[in-house]
Amino acid sequence: MLPLTGSHLRTYDTIFQHPISHNLQWHDVYALFRHLGQVESEPNGHLKVTRNGQTIMLHPPHGKDVSETSEVMSLRHFLEKSDATPPAPDAKESHWLLVIDHHDARIYRSEMHGAIPQQILPQEPEAHLRLANDAKDFSRGKDKPDPNSFFKPVASVLQAGGQILIFGTGTGSGSEMEQFIAWFKQHHPEQARHIIGSLVVDEQHLTDDQLLAKARDFYAQAAKPENDNGGKLEQK
Repeated sequence: MLPLTGSHLRTYDTIFQHPISHNLQWHDVYALFRHLGQVESEPNGHLKVTRNGQTIMLHPPHGKDVSETSEVMSLRHFLEKSDATPPAPDAKESHWLLVIDHHDARIYRSEMHGAIPQQILPQEPEAHLRLANDAKDFSRGKDKPDPNSFFKPVASVLQAGGQILIFGTGTGSGSEMEQFIAWFKQHHPEQARHIIGSLVVDEQHLTDDQLLAKARDFYAQAAKPENDNGGKLEQK
């Protein structure tokens, strides 16, 4: 993909913004797609965009904004499919961000701009509630034999290797972040050693881009030589 800077990068990030932005201006989208691919005008006024073998037909809106959710999603899917496949990074150099609360878990590759998270939802609310009630037992090593349908798939995604940063809300036994860390250390001690830190954030009021920016700052701070504490940072 061509390097993106300035207004092109802002437009690209807006297309992938969560929740979907309704302030995406058409002339910015048009400029971005001209920068990324080949744009041809059709007799009916539509625009045909070709990029890396993928094609999308753009329909200029009547107003100045691309406001329909379906249109934004079409732009997003086209960019995803037409992005040139980057070289596979060394798994040991990957930087993961896990954002977890009792609603869901979102897992990002924090070094990738515009990264779309993998979302994992609790599958067994009753079992999950029981797990929350038994959070103190986890910290004491008294784990229940029932596999947890929420934490296991999260751990499975993180098996790829690399460092892990975890964001959550609240502290103590009521914190999903604290419960997961305790469970992770008990069930996957080798993987848990790759947790570089944990941070309490108000994630409900932060966009994906803001969460990723915070994660990158955290990783940059952890990489500084003065942080000679085994590579672990914890901010509460």
